[in-house]
Amino acid sequence: MSFQPGCPSHVAEPQGTAWGGRGEGAGREASFVFRPSRDRGPENRPPEGSFPVAPPRGPSPGMSNDFCAQTLNSDVKPGFPKTINPNDSAVLKAARHSVERFNNCTNDIFLFKESHISRALVQIVKGLKYMLDMEIGRTSCKKTQHPSLDNCDFQTNHTLQRTFSCYSEVWVIPWLQRFEVPVLHCQ
Repeated sequence: MSFQPGCPSHVAEPQGTAWGGRGEGAGREASFVFRPSRDRGPENRPPEGSFPVAPPRGPSPGMSNDFCAQTLNSDVKPGFPKTINPNDSAVLKAARHSVERFNNCTNDIFLFKESHISRALVQIVKGLKYMLDMEIGRTSCKKTQHPSLDNCDFQTNHTLQRTFSCYSEVWVIPWLQRFEVPVLHCQ
């Protein structure tokens, strides 16, 4: 499978041995990777040796002076990924955005759609970041027909059936009504 020339520059055909040398189609892997640069210039870095922590203000009523000796609630982890139900409507919407990115970046004549989401995590960032493990399968709908994926059945012709196992990260910024798929690995 190859990629559309008009695909964004951060989604590119992978290099290496997984793409060739073992016969047509054998061992091929479609892998999309984009990790935005987070270069922090000197003006944005904390001074060397400093910690970005507020100074202690003394104990709150009922709390000991030794913060490290306290038993913390293990469920409270700000910014830590949390498992979410794979059938949650927001997870399904995020998975659909991943599949749309896959379809836009490949030149397969058929559309793919999500067939099973095995694991879903959500992390509160500047918005929500969904991390999905899912399978996608080739449908019987051709890209030139532009139908809704909801109306596309999976390919029944055994020679045309194709599935990929994918890991995707989808960044949702609800107040901007924006979805981004910065990471998509399919094999």
